[in-house]
Amino acid sequence: MNSIRVAMAIGDAGGISPELAAKVIADPEANTGDLMVLGDRRVLERGAEAAGVTLDLPVVTRDALDTDLPEGSFLVDLGNCDPSAVPVGEASPAAGLASVQNFRAALLAANAGHAGVVFFTPFNKHGMRLAQPDYVDEIGFVDATIHPAESGREFNVLDEVWNARVTSHIPLSEVAFRITEDRVYESLLLTDKVMRGAGFERPRIGVAALNPHAGDGRNFGTEDEDIIQPAIDRARAKQLAVTGPVPSDTVFVRATRGEFDAVMTMYHDQGQIAMKLIGFDRGVTLIANYPFPIVTPAHGTAYDIAGKGIADTGATRNAVNLGRKLARMDAPDHRPEPTASLSSLIARALDPDAVWEKQPA
Repeated sequence: MNSIRVAMAIGDAGGISPELAAKVIADPEANTGDLMVLGDRRVLERGAEAAGVTLDLPVVTRDALDTDLPEGSFLVDLGNCDPSAVPVGEASPAAGLASVQNFRAALLAANAGHAGVVFFTPFNKHGMRLAQPDYVDEIGFVDATIHPAESGREFNVLDEVWNARVTSHIPLSEVAFRITEDRVYESLLLTDKVMRGAGFERPRIGVAALNPHAGDGRNFGTEDEDIIQPAIDRARAKQLAVTGPVPSDTVFVRATRGEFDAVMTMYHDQGQIAMKLIGFDRGVTLIANYPFPIVTPAHGTAYDIAGKGIADTGATRNAVNLGRKLARMDAPDHRPEPTASLSSLIARALDPDAVWEKQPA
C-alpha cells in the first residue's frame, strides 16, 4: 500500500472519546479520506448523536475484511462494546476492554503494513486495568503487542515547544533512583533523532534540572552535577544542541521565548503541568521510536463533560494531522505489502487469550 492510512482506535466509550471520534470523522479538514476507524459502530453512533453530527462512513463487518475495502475512510465494526453496558461519565470494565481491543487492533494493523499511523481518542487507564489488570501504560502495551526491536518514548507536542521525558509513568518516590547518566544521555539522543525526523534541522534541547535551582551548588542535591551534567556533556560531544541543566521553574519560560525547541524533563508532571498550562486544548501526545507514529490528544477522557457535545476537538485534529505529517516524512517511496490479512489481525485483537498477554516488566 503506497498511500498512508491512519488506523484510528475509538477510545473510552464512557468519556468524550466517541464524540471526538465522530467530530473528527465529520470534519473534512481532519478526515482526509484515509481513516480506518476501529471500534463498535453503536459507540460511534452514540458519539455522533452527542456531537450533533451526521456521519457518512461506510461500515465493514469483520467477515468482509478480506474483500475489497471501500475507497476513502471507513469503519471496521468490531461489535465489541454494547453502549448499554457502558455508563456515561465513569470508567467501566466494558469500556476498558473495548479500548484494549481497539488499540490492539490498530497496532497490529499498522505493524503488518495496513496503516502508517496509529491514532486514538483518549483512553482511561483505570478502565483498561479493570479489563486487563496488568495494563500499565501505552508504551508497555505497544511493546507487548508488536514486540519491537526498541521500546518507544513519549513526547508532548505543541507548535511552540516539544516536551521529552527521562522517566514517565512511575511513582515520584522512584524518580531520583531511575535518573542515570546513560538514561539521560540516551533520552537526549532519541529526542534529537525523533525531532530531526519531524523536520528540525538541529533541535535545540533545554534539559530541566531535577532539583530546585539545579541543585544550588550541591546544596539541594547532587544529581544535577553528578548525573545530568555528564550526560549533557556527552551529548554535546556528539554535536547535539543541548543546554542545561536549567532550573525547572524557568526552563519552559525560556523555551516559549524561543530559546529551545524542546524541553527534556526528568519526570512526568515536571513537563506535563507546563505543557497543559501552555496549550491544554492543542497539545498532542506522540509515542515515537516505533516503525510508525502513535498519536493522541494530550488530554484525557473528561468524564465530567461526557455526552454533552461540548468537547473541544483542537488537540484531536492536531494529533491526527501530526501523525500524517510524521508518516509522510518517514515514508519510503514504495511501502511493503501487508504481511497478514486484516481479518486475522482483528481476530487476534479480539481473542481473549491475546488480550491477556503479559506486558514486559
